[in-house]
Amino acid sequence: MNIVEKYYSKYPEEKIIKWFKQICVAEAISWFFLFTAMVWIRHEPEDLFAIIYISTVGSIHGLFFTLYLIFLPAVRKIYDWDDEESIFALMSAFFPFATIWVETKLLRKNRGE
Repeated sequence: MNIVEKYYSKYPEEKIIKWFKQICVAEAISWFFLFTAMVWIRHEPEDLFAIIYISTVGSIHGLFFTLYLIFLPAVRKIYDWDDEESIFALMSAFFPFATIWVETKLLRKNRGE
């Protein structure tokens, strides 16, 4: 964890929290567009635009998914999450729209907002 502390110590906690909240929302929105791309490619598998769309949206979603996982250790340290909360936040990255729930419930609960 020394690497995480060293890297994120350059930024104020409020900025990291703000970025994490934005990443949570962006990850959920990108999942919605990825779902639309999956439906489109299912109905028209030979369409060039559908292939381009799913490739583009899939890459964007992968970026936000990765950012969510990168920021998770720093947010765990800021909010002083125990192992159960950390595992829940980690697992929510793998379920559609669960990052929104983490953003609204878990962050608000621990910050006293």
